[in-house]
Amino acid sequence: MYVGGQNAVNAAGEIVGEDLGTQTEQALRNVSVALAAANATPKDVVKLTIYIVQGHPIQAGFQAARRVEGWDHPAAITVLVVHSLVNPKFLVEIEAIAAVR
Repeated sequence: MYVGGQNAVNAAGEIVGEDLGTQTEQALRNVSVALAAANATPKDVVKLTIYIVQGHPIQAGFQAARRVEGWDHPAAITVLVVHSLVNPKFLVEIEAIAAVR
């Protein structure tokens, strides 16, 4: 299963947070919702691709992941530092690949 890029947008369509940690938490929650729609969980994820806007500490994103239920497992992760994302208020975008039966 492929989960397209998720940002820090809540169910009401509002951007959540102004820092990388808070936005990472929301983006991972959004990935979890997409996984649940296919009866999958974060434990099924085999690869994450994370886009972080330059100038923001990558470690803040990894620390945030430990705070989100289910995302404390090691998966293959690629982190790309980019100049910007489609909305200038977005600091992170996360894609996931999960093995679902």
